[in-house]
Amino acid sequence: MLRQILSACCLGFAVAALAVGPVLSAEIDNSAIGKPEFREHKATYGLVYTLPKDANDILDAKIRGPLKARLLDLGLKAEAELPNIPHITVVHIHSADAATPAAMLKALPKPPAPLQITMKKFYTTEAAKGAGRPWWLDLGVVKEGKAYDDMMAYSVTATAALAPLRDGPLPRVTGPVYAAMGDAAKDLVKTVGVSGVNVMKDGKATASHNPHNTLVYSMEPFSKFQAPMDETAAEFNAILPDGFPVTLKTVSIVELQFAGNVVREIYRVSLEDGTVTDVATGKTLASL
Repeated sequence: MLRQILSACCLGFAVAALAVGPVLSAEIDNSAIGKPEFREHKATYGLVYTLPKDANDILDAKIRGPLKARLLDLGLKAEAELPNIPHITVVHIHSADAATPAAMLKALPKPPAPLQITMKKFYTTEAAKGAGRPWWLDLGVVKEGKAYDDMMAYSVTATAALAPLRDGPLPRVTGPVYAAMGDAAKDLVKTVGVSGVNVMKDGKATASHNPHNTLVYSMEPFSKFQAPMDETAAEFNAILPDGFPVTLKTVSIVELQFAGNVVREIYRVSLEDGTVTDVATGKTLASL
């Protein structure tokens, strides 16, 4: 059913644009894939839904204070102080070209209408099972309903439109992470530069995308911190057992650091009317 919904939502986009593995340009270099070390990080850009104020208010009131205290108790000072604009990712790409955000905006498919989702369940995860790092503490999105289906469908179209702008794979999916990945994830890294996104394959939409909000980003050994962070996730799930509703009204082109934390919002697009705002200047640009 999900695949049928995704396929239906994608109608109107060129079939060639939705194919897995866009034709690689001379600027896309996959040579870092398979090397033992992580690729050097230059610049990562992404398309993300930023969390609205009411969602951040709930997390500030119930979760972020205790979380910071727990991180400091565990000696994870850098993680406790890491800057981040709270968000739910659509897709990330790596490119050292500073003109990439403008190119992303030009290529951006029309986003969905405002998304009424439910955020629920805290959990830990690592970039690839057994890789050791990086790892994250995430808050999930309930995987049902029209808004979830729309998010999954937009992952397909946005990945197809933006992945060709990369200069190679995301650094955090190379080296030890790539070595620990399964075949499906490795194929995504080869063809679109990142795992965990939806694409069209053999005429059908895949469902690799797992929309979520990340609260902790870490490059420390996962084996050392998995148990206490799993306990932390369980405590937070007891605090918010039913999760909470969120209406996403914007999607933004942003800059991110190696682990995926957003440090700069560049262009903000309204899901209500398609209006584009240059965040640095506050000026309204042409609508999508």
